[in-house]
Amino acid sequence: MEPTLAFPLLVALIAVALFFDFLNGLHDAANSIATVVSTRVLSPQVAVLWAAFFNFIAFLFFGLHVAETIGRGIVDPLVIDPAVVFGALMGAIAWNIITWLLGIPSSSSHALIGGLLGAGITKGGLDVIQSSGVIQTTAAIFLAPTIGLVVALLLVALTSWLFKPVSASLSDRVFRRMQLLSAAAYSLGHGGNDAQKTMGIIAVLLFSQGMLGSEFHVPFWVVISAQAAMGLGTLMGGWRIVHTMGSKITRLTPHQGFCAETGGAIMLFSATWMGIPVSTTHTITGSIMGVGAARRMSAVRWGVAGNILIAWIITLPAAGLMAAAFYGLTRLF
Repeated sequence: MEPTLAFPLLVALIAVALFFDFLNGLHDAANSIATVVSTRVLSPQVAVLWAAFFNFIAFLFFGLHVAETIGRGIVDPLVIDPAVVFGALMGAIAWNIITWLLGIPSSSSHALIGGLLGAGITKGGLDVIQSSGVIQTTAAIFLAPTIGLVVALLLVALTSWLFKPVSASLSDRVFRRMQLLSAAAYSLGHGGNDAQKTMGIIAVLLFSQGMLGSEFHVPFWVVISAQAAMGLGTLMGGWRIVHTMGSKITRLTPHQGFCAETGGAIMLFSATWMGIPVSTTHTITGSIMGVGAARRMSAVRWGVAGNILIAWIITLPAAGLMAAAFYGLTRLF
């Protein structure tokens, strides 16, 4: 396969991909730190440092199965060219910025996948869709928050039973310490699943230019670059969405924060090892709803949750339409 893109333009497109990864960290910082900040276990400044560190080292704990799914399992890699990658990234970035400004915790992951589908279909038609990967990803839109909700609810029930003989003050101190571990675990899951999506985009771009040989793989420099960009984005915070995630859905105690983060981390670890690109936003939102519902159903602000659900549903088509428009623009030049 002969390269079709001048080297400076290739570097610029990789920079756009890493910028998307940076925005992913910025946009999704709330997923890792909202609970630990809302329970006042850590200050916002320390929380973002904590999350960014574990975002960065996530590549030490997981394979690259999610990157391979993004690179080969959403649209046919043979249809991917620089214009498709540009359209996909710009569609996802545009949607991320819109939802970030509005304080809506939508999914960066599904924005990217919607962008890939929008640009890919615009170029090659419906035949380019890799149905197995798309079905897995679409199912995860509903399964990730549901599983997160159920696991978090069960963890609340189990830990409440285990700590029943313990005084409230001691229990609070214990869960404040344990929440440091659960926040670290969730940040690992976030870095492991989300950063790999950008790795997959960069790798398939390099593959389309004949720079990876005959076999698709993810070079190590791509891995490190993506993890670093995400960690840097997390350092910049995402305070509008932190407020929504940390207080508008339900009020949290350290006990509930630990259960929400642990439930979400279990879901993310499982999906990442299976190569399924899931939304960290969906996962932690479901987990927070689970711990709120464990207290009482009225503790969850279902109106806010409903608005978030609407954002989830429209993310794929909205990012896809934006990506199609950006892809169309490239055809004019």
